[in-house]
Amino acid sequence: MVRNSNRLPPQLYIHSNQELAALMKRVAREPVVALDTEAASFHRFVDRIYLIQLSSRQETAIIDPLTVTEVAGLGAMLADPAVEVVFHDADYDLRILDRDYGFHARHVFDTRIAAHLLGEPAVGLAALLEKHVGVSLDKKYQRADWSRRPLPPEMLEYAATDTCYLLALRERLRAALEAKGRLSWAEEEFERLEGVRWTPPETNGGTYLRVKGARALNRRSLAVLRELLPWRDAIAAELDRASFRVVSMEALLALSAAPPRTPDELAKVKGLSSRLVSERGEALLAVIERGLAVPEKDLPRFPRSERHAADPAFDQSVDRLKKVRNDAAERLALDPGVLCPKGTLEAVARARPKTRAALGEVHELRKWQVELLGADFLKALGN
Repeated sequence: MVRNSNRLPPQLYIHSNQELAALMKRVAREPVVALDTEAASFHRFVDRIYLIQLSSRQETAIIDPLTVTEVAGLGAMLADPAVEVVFHDADYDLRILDRDYGFHARHVFDTRIAAHLLGEPAVGLAALLEKHVGVSLDKKYQRADWSRRPLPPEMLEYAATDTCYLLALRERLRAALEAKGRLSWAEEEFERLEGVRWTPPETNGGTYLRVKGARALNRRSLAVLRELLPWRDAIAAELDRASFRVVSMEALLALSAAPPRTPDELAKVKGLSSRLVSERGEALLAVIERGLAVPEKDLPRFPRSERHAADPAFDQSVDRLKKVRNDAAERLALDPGVLCPKGTLEAVARARPKTRAALGEVHELRKWQVELLGADFLKALGN
């Protein structure tokens, strides 16, 4: 798993409420801990957290939320501003912790954000650990099914590596941020993570219009696709299997573009398993027929995209702001999109601030960006 001379510290497998309570009592005295979660959206239809990894400077624990039901102590730790919780790419973890438990973090350090602000060329956890900690990680279980039980020892060891070296990485990246005078930038970004919440997926029935490749279909084929998606999801929910593992999107698009009408035609569609055709072929053909039977006047169409009148002055303002941003990014050895994304430049151009105070009121701009780029932004806008 870990190809270096340092041995992975032995991890604890927490599978009872009593064990978690004892662990939380120990880590409650720690000023900084590392946290990660494992879900199974790649394998399951109903996603949830299937594993929680927690590391302090003394120990690494793997919590099994399938058997540990009383996790309030973990939520209290996340909500404690005196405990810094270190994540790598915290956004997703924070969203699913909110979704599954209603937990919200109050004091976060995100090693991915720190790496971005340092201008690291590669910000994945494996690359950063190899560069800064001297640890090489095996990615063998990156898409493993964490819902399986029992988890074999090698999967538990793999899971433990996600947090057991994270505190050492945090120390090195924090020191580098301080040395470059960018720690305050990172802290502002970390503070924004405190407001991250789970957003339920849209259920307005327009999912089929967002399928990649759907725009190549005619309106009749779109009607078939509109019927196929909920049919596939119903089977996926029944089997608790990721939807694409039931029928791939490529196969759904093929079924929509050239709808089969007979079992023989259905069997020839690439990407459909013989078992699916055998067990559910009749129902699938009926679903396709529903799409083919939609009256012409009711066939779906893509909504017309909103057209904005050309605004040369706005475009020129964005270009001038972009030049300021790009020059600063080159000077700081940062990716321009990290320093100030295009959407933020457009927000500034749209607001047309005339003073530094007005610039500070642009919601998309961070305070550190105003301090770093504000004066030059105002000059670029002719103020």
